[in-house]
Amino acid sequence: MANEPFKPSEEDIQSAMLYKKHFDPEHATREEAIAMLKDLNSDFHRMAHDNPERLLELQQKVDRKNKPKGSGNSAS
Repeated sequence: MANEPFKPSEEDIQSAMLYKKHFDPEHATREEAIAMLKDLNSDFHRMAHDNPERLLELQQKVDRKNKPKGSGNSAS
């Protein structure tokens, strides 16, 4: 089964455009946002093959940042 090409969601595109408006306003177009998302997808796909340990580290870092405060791993 062949991999389907990456297609960002509308929510992804809008978020990327907002990011670009803030950090790179000269390139804050829909086309640039889609290109950025496709590049990121390709980079992470390559990392999954070349350096999966680093990808796991990044995922854990994101998970820790997104963890609600006060939600510990308390055992019963």
